[in-house]
Amino acid sequence: MAKLLSTEDKQAQGASLITSRQRLYSDVDLSLEANPNTGDVYKKTDAAAVKQAIKNLLQTNRFEKPFRPDFGADLRGLLFELADTDTSDELEEQIRGSILRYEPRVNLIKLDVNTSLDQNRLDVRIEFSIINTDQNITLETTVSRLR
Repeated sequence: MAKLLSTEDKQAQGASLITSRQRLYSDVDLSLEANPNTGDVYKKTDAAAVKQAIKNLLQTNRFEKPFRPDFGADLRGLLFELADTDTSDELEEQIRGSILRYEPRVNLIKLDVNTSLDQNRLDVRIEFSIINTDQNITLETTVSRLR
């Protein structure tokens, strides 16, 4: 017989006290288009919200977000240094570090960074899973100079 913690626990004696809670993630769609039916801005949920957050993290430079100077992967700053072979390792470290630091909702599975030296462009492919789900998601994005 299990030890009762209080008199209220008598009903829970045969039942399991462990519960699972499914967490839903949502965010504003950054296209800021209005839903024609409601007039509200569209929102992204679950995997789409997390995917958008990671993409924003990769596109953000350091000192770009007020009051959070370390936020962002600062990839555009390294686009000028793509001639080095050490730069691709540094890029992977920066991406991995920024995702681990600022996106606690994901488990990083695989990270591939391909550099195009002639075009000053990075092709980034990230495979991750969202915590509390078994769904694997792939994000592919490109970072390039504007000029």
